[in-house]
Formats: sequence, structure tokens, C-alpha cells
Amino acid sequence: MDQHFSGLTKLGFGVLACNSVLAIYNSWGDATSVSLVLLADAALVLLLLCLREFEQDGGRGREDAKIKAAVWALTTLLTAMFASRVAPVMPPAVGAVVWVMAVATTAGGFWAFFLNP
Repeated sequence: MDQHFSGLTKLGFGVLACNSVLAIYNSWGDATSVSLVLLADAALVLLLLCLREFEQDGGRGREDAKIKAAVWALTTLLTAMFASRVAPVMPPAVGAVVWVMAVATTAGGFWAFFLNP
């Protein structure tokens, strides 16, 4: 597997790293927020690596189902993390809409990856 990343990918990682350092600095002392930033970063990096592996394989390998499952799980994790932080600061009705959209997105992703012929 070729491990070279494009300049745009490297720039994206740099922006992610800078943003994460600033987010951790601003939330220092709040273990939940710091953990959320670190977990989201790890999930994003893993998601990028999974998508890269899928693209390099051309969608024809034996590992496609495992890669799709990993991509779906990581995107579901990120969606749930986002909703769990956004919904509580919204009015209750809007918070409910945030969770409904998160569930709909997760279900739609599952359908697209695994049930769509």
C-alpha cells in the first residue's frame, strides 16, 4: 500500500491538528471536552485511512464489507458525538430534531452501505 499523502491531505491534517490544539487549550480543565476532541480526531484519522484503503482497493477486494462496516461505525460515532454536544444547548424541540436527524443519518448510511443493492 502506498503511504504517500497529497499536499491537500497534509494541509487538512495540519488544520485539524491546529484546531484540535486550540480546542484542547480552550477546554483545558474540562476532561469531557478534551476527551471529545481527542476521540473525534482519532475517529477522523481512522475514517480517512479506511476511505483511502477502500479507494486504493477500487471497491473490488474481499475486505470491502469490513471497510464499509468500519466507515459506518466511525461516521455513526462522530454523528452521535456531535449530537450529544449540540442537542443539550438547544431548546428541547430543536434538540429532539438534532437527535432525529442523527438517527436518520445513521440509518440512511446503513441502508446505503449494506442494504442498497
